Amino acid sequence: MSWTPWTRRFPAVPAAPLTAPLTAALPPRLSARLTAALGLLLALLTLLAAAPAARAHEERPVTFPDGSGSVPQYRATEPDLLVCKTDRPAFERRIAAFPEALRQRNLTLYERCEKTGYRHLQEAVDAVDRPGMNIAVLPGLYEEEPSLPQPAGECAALEAPSSALGYQILSYEQQARCPHNQNLVAILGKKDLQIEGTGASRLDVIIDAKYQKLNAVRADKSDGVYFRNFTAQRTTFNSLYVLAADGFVIDDVLTRWNDEYGFLTFASDHGLYKNCESYGNGDSGIYPGSASDINDGRGYEVPRYSIEINGCRSHHNMVGYSGTAGDSVWVHDNEFDQNMGGASMDSAFPGHPGLPQNHAKFERNLIHDNNQDYYRHVADGTCAKPPIERGYEQGVVCPQISMPPGTGIITAGGNWNVYEHNWVYGHRRAGFFLSAVPAFIRGEEEWSKQTDTSHHNRYAGNVLGRDKSGAARPNGMDVWWDGQGRGNCWQPGPDGSSPGTLPQCGDRRGDVSGASARLVGEPVKLAQLLVCADYNVQARRLPAGCDWYGARGLARVETQIALAAAAVLLLVGGVLWWRRLRHSRLGTAASLLGLAGLALDVAGSTMPLTPTAVPAVALLLLGLWWTGAGLALHPDRPWLARLTLLLAGMTLLDAFDKAVLMVPWTPVSPAWARALTTAVWIVWAAAAASTRRPPPARPTAPTPTATPAPTP
Repeated sequence: MSWTPWTRRFPAVPAAPLTAPLTAALPPRLSARLTAALGLLLALLTLLAAAPAARAHEERPVTFPDGSGSVPQYRATEPDLLVCKTDRPAFERRIAAFPEALRQRNLTLYERCEKTGYRHLQEAVDAVDRPGMNIAVLPGLYEEEPSLPQPAGECAALEAPSSALGYQILSYEQQARCPHNQNLVAILGKKDLQIEGTGASRLDVIIDAKYQKLNAVRADKSDGVYFRNFTAQRTTFNSLYVLAADGFVIDDVLTRWNDEYGFLTFASDHGLYKNCESYGNGDSGIYPGSASDINDGRGYEVPRYSIEINGCRSHHNMVGYSGTAGDSVWVHDNEFDQNMGGASMDSAFPGHPGLPQNHAKFERNLIHDNNQDYYRHVADGTCAKPPIERGYEQGVVCPQISMPPGTGIITAGGNWNVYEHNWVYGHRRAGFFLSAVPAFIRGEEEWSKQTDTSHHNRYAGNVLGRDKSGAARPNGMDVWWDGQGRGNCWQPGPDGSSPGTLPQCGDRRGDVSGASARLVGEPVKLAQLLVCADYNVQARRLPAGCDWYGARGLARVETQIALAAAAVLLLVGGVLWWRRLRHSRLGTAASLLGLAGLALDVAGSTMPLTPTAVPAVALLLLGLWWTGAGLALHPDRPWLARLTLLLAGMTLLDAFDKAVLMVPWTPVSPAWARALTTAVWIVWAAAAASTRRPPPARPTAPTPTATPAPTP
């Protein structure tokens, strides 16, 4: 399953009772705003305790293959079994435009198929009686009518747990007993089987589930399976599903118009996708989930990859490529475009062997223009209709999870991934997106594992913001990072990033300059991920305040946080200036700098200005405000002055961290210390501002002393 943020719902935090002792003495309006600000801070601090687990593709418990298999080789020998339809005139029309040699071959095969062949692919699969057999499927539309009816009898009463997505999780034995409860074509336990369409293109053979089955073709425990030159389409889950296979090839196959995935391979090894295409899927076109975790515990250099994906195009999906626990996958020379997101990998869903995700390698891929926004189909009710009525064939896609549209490559909780020599351009939001995911989301509660993701991801040598011709095609920003993790690095000179300064990769893998090692991300970014996560396609719930779903300007949660903080600080700072500092030139000048800083802080929270220097300049001005205010307060309120100067130092350090160099050796960003110090300062400053400073005492003239009269 492709990436989703950590949580599904903003945790309910009883902020008012907790903050009441701090705000009781303040004016009602200031008290309410301060309570809201502190409530948000408490919500962020309770995130790790309050977040529920995410839902995703669920499967029966499986283990990885033992790795003794190999990638199967294509066999050009004559087929053992043939599949064709009986309408010869229709068949001849289909092959009329073929090259002559290919047309003649199909005519010869058809003559044989009329006599000894099968009319449905499932019938041919059932006739396979030994390893190494070839099935040739002649041009035609295969709806597999015997497999389409709803289960009856014993198969209608299978006792099995239901997934969160509504389908039953069947054991292998139940699949074997009732192969068509979920599958149009079920390939169960067949070894070294090759299935190939004989047409001139993959559109000449179409396997159509008509939205009546979970999977169009399922290969389960079928090592060495080879699929070539056909189309599978229109399912309520995915078109082509390979499960628990040691050895498979998907070669020149098209999948389209599915609720979830085009290609789904799970808990498999020695796999190869090549020259494939997928579009119109509610999750991803290509999903190598839980690929065999053969490189766990290694660094960047690995002996081999478990799955290779080469020469494929995945477009007009929610996301082009995704992989929960997409471990040891080599993705090269593909094109991911016109999706909501280009590619993603994550550690966000429980029940997937191989977590946390690690060791994907992306190189020489063309990842561009992934700016589709399919959430509108959820908002207008289209995705609430039955799948057959939604209009998938006319371009409708129903996004199944929460993700940021307009993004090139998303990594949510992955380690030791390498992204080199890719073209990444034309994205409205960001070229690269990196965030961490705590281990309890995948069902692991040990404290030692909670920060075990988002480490050692290398982004180097990529072409950002330009296409292959060299034309400028900028991303909204090249890098968005929540700041968590160690050993992550980026190539020099990204065009806009958040944070504004990033650790840089050396020439050799593992060399990093300006490295940081933080246990938690930036607070405002965590708030964004938290709010944006509350998405549910079935309930038509699109989170308000999240720009992933169309919020702009003051409707965005980041801008709302900045505006609320600015309002509280403006109110408290203004009263403090009036009561304590207006007679001080230093205090007045500092307050004017603070006013400018608050304005820039709100402006810098908007999408166009986030990757610029504006947020850091805002922090610089705020730091100068608190520096001047602290110095001006010192004669009258020395302890408040010390706190103010401490806040100034935290703010200036945060500006340095975001714009110059990430402060090393700190377990959290200076933004966390600044936020906590600001909360205390607001309460203290509000209390100090509630009492008027006594006016300076006027000098009094000395009382004249009476001069004694001279003695006569």
